[in-house]
Amino acid sequence: MSFTSQNGLSDRLEASQKAKQALLEKFRSRPGADDPEFLKRQAERRAIAEARAEREAAKEAIRKAEQERLAAEEAVRKEAERIAAEEAELKRLEEEEARAKARPKQIYREIAAYAEARARAAAKGGRR
Repeated sequence: MSFTSQNGLSDRLEASQKAKQALLEKFRSRPGADDPEFLKRQAERRAIAEARAEREAAKEAIRKAEQERLAAEEAVRKEAERIAAEEAELKRLEEEEARAKARPKQIYREIAAYAEARARAAAKGGRR
């Protein structure tokens, strides 16, 4: 079985030329920059782009406000921690000072108790 080519070289060249011509006609028939439809679509695209830019700006403003709020909360938290630490340190120092003041009294009490115990032991008769 042999197939004879029905499309010769000249047929293929002619089909190629017609396709190129059709593309060229399609390009030429396209509306120009002054076409009302083109201008309308261009205005719509511009409006969409502007609306998108406005939305992005609003989102960025919200993001920035949230970051500022979080930073303020963090500053308040750190300040509260600092105040609590200072109060704890002050309380510790006051307790330490109270212990230091009470220490000599305790020493005198211990000395008095020791002396009293020695006196009782001496009154009993001492060691055997």
